[in-house]
Amino acid sequence: MNKLIIPTGYMGSGSSAITDLLREYEGYKAVNGSFEYVFLHCPNGVFDLEDKLLVGNNAIRSDEALHSFYKMMKDLYDKKLWWPADYRHKLSSDFIRCVDKYVESLVDYKSDYYWYMQERYGISGTIKMAIRMIVRKITFNKVTLKKPLLYSPMLISLKSNDEFYDRTKVFILDVLKLMGIEESSIIVDQLLLPFNLWRMDNYFNDNAKCFVVERDPRDVYILNKYYWGLQSGAVPYPSNVEEFCKYYKRLRNVERIKLNKNIYRLNFEDLIYRYDETVPEIEKFLGLDDDKHINKKRYFDPNISINNTQLFLRDEYRDEGEYIAENLSEYTYVFPYKHCTEGKKVF
Repeated sequence: MNKLIIPTGYMGSGSSAITDLLREYEGYKAVNGSFEYVFLHCPNGVFDLEDKLLVGNNAIRSDEALHSFYKMMKDLYDKKLWWPADYRHKLSSDFIRCVDKYVESLVDYKSDYYWYMQERYGISGTIKMAIRMIVRKITFNKVTLKKPLLYSPMLISLKSNDEFYDRTKVFILDVLKLMGIEESSIIVDQLLLPFNLWRMDNYFNDNAKCFVVERDPRDVYILNKYYWGLQSGAVPYPSNVEEFCKYYKRLRNVERIKLNKNIYRLNFEDLIYRYDETVPEIEKFLGLDDDKHINKKRYFDPNISINNTQLFLRDEYRDEGEYIAENLSEYTYVFPYKHCTEGKKVF
């Protein structure tokens, strides 16, 4: 099978550089560029479903898990104006059929019984319950209307770990086939996050390769506060430098690091300042020949991307940059030389 390439990072760390670099190679395609497919790790996505069905599961917990998962997948499929969604067009109109097949494969029993999650009445449900009560009274309990429920039937899944992972692997492969993995290697940005890479072996084989990109937090902070934020593209980092340092350290500390031969960690800056050394290392990791690099620097040009580095050298950002360097020294990059970018070249 062709390879699945998963670039990921720490919000604004530049993982899309891997997407741009690798789509320059023959036989590698980026599905909708650097569009982020979040169906594994989003709230009520596959990983939440895993946690609910394999940790402390029971009949009613599994019902909530399956219905919440299906609703999220339906939202990702249908909602055109939601930026991580519109899978109907950005992935395939067959995506929801894959979801239907997957959910059905996890269901052990369907029940007409109901529980309190099905009785969360809004105005419509309350009116129907009132009508139901009136009908019972005026017929002296001879007629009882069916109780209004938010959904039916109740879905019960009591799968073993192996059963869950086997069925989920089939689902993921079905989705990857829709993306075209049978025709070429595909690059799917942010399919995994650094914080859930410890799950990787449960879902993928050696054909899946993940690149974890980190970036000097001084530039991440400055770009987010002074550039991306002004363009409504901010990531959820504090704009106060002291709060940013506390937040960033906690963010990195919650990651569960697990050694995996299919995970390659690098700095965004390596792709710029060590381009001639780093690209061959990436090719070796993927088993790629340099002659497959047919569109060299067409999508990722280090001479352009360098303008988004070392912004902390600019006078207006110097104090904040020095504070971050002092408090997040373990994450800062050792640049081989200084490069001071004109503000108009930052993007």
